[in-house]
Amino acid sequence: MKIILAGGTGQLGHLLARAFEAGGDEVVLLTRTPDPALPWRTVRWDGGNPGPWTTELEGAGTLINLAGRSVNCRYTSRNRRAILDSRVASTTALGEAIAHCAAPPKVWLQSSTATLYAHRYDAPNDEARGLIGGNEPGAPETWRFSIGVAKAWEAATRRFLPLPQTRCILMRTAIVMSREPGGPLDLLSRLTRCGLGGHSGNGRQYVSWIHEADFVRAVQWLIADSTLEGPVNLAAPHPLPNREFMAALRTAWGVPFGLPATRWMLEAGAWVLRSETELILKSRRVTPGRLVEAGFSFRFPQWAGAAHDLATRWREPR
Repeated sequence: MKIILAGGTGQLGHLLARAFEAGGDEVVLLTRTPDPALPWRTVRWDGGNPGPWTTELEGAGTLINLAGRSVNCRYTSRNRRAILDSRVASTTALGEAIAHCAAPPKVWLQSSTATLYAHRYDAPNDEARGLIGGNEPGAPETWRFSIGVAKAWEAATRRFLPLPQTRCILMRTAIVMSREPGGPLDLLSRLTRCGLGGHSGNGRQYVSWIHEADFVRAVQWLIADSTLEGPVNLAAPHPLPNREFMAALRTAWGVPFGLPATRWMLEAGAWVLRSETELILKSRRVTPGRLVEAGFSFRFPQWAGAAHDLATRWREPR
């Protein structure tokens, strides 16, 4: 199968590209900066306008859109515009390209985010009964911004649906835990090994996550299962409070103690790291209702086992 990865030069793109190539698929990355040193063919696009790249979609089996400016930044007005525009513009460009294809991709996997759901502790959010966020009393403005971006991202996709020859899935993905350098687990593991891996804030906020192996397998499942379309949560079935999440990570690394971080400490740290505390303090209690109903089986349903596996393999030579 020919698989197009739009914006596929980041952490998730490399995870998927390696897996698809290992399975014998042809991988093509659409990127602003083609790199002949990569083991996959790269094609230039600007993430918003038609161009020669559109011909790559003809006859492709799957299109996966991963494009979007990283949210790991300060939410300045300039960064907010870039975060929103990069998602909406790339999605719109791909939707228009698909609509004009003579032989469009059979499947369009469009990135979305589990951040779309409401900040809550009381019950999990699946696709059928989950609460869409944005109206929680007292929610910081930065949280409402992130949810607004998620809504606009999905709305940009739905403009083109239904497509007569292309099945579309909105991947509401939780935090992907992988050994890729610079990713969320890389930062959390470094803090943990330095004795700073205690709970954040009050530690009650839920962490939704998915092991890198299950993320790849879930994407492959979505491509193969012709009955699935629309929103699908890509998250492990057992989210857990931050306090328990960090305790399991400390155990995986063999670190007996972790200094907790109060809210003001997190605000100061986020300022230094040029990030936002929303990535840490918002409660994301998201579960994969549709994947489980479709028969998908997680290799790492519990965080303790996932953390142990990742820490063990992290110590191995690459």
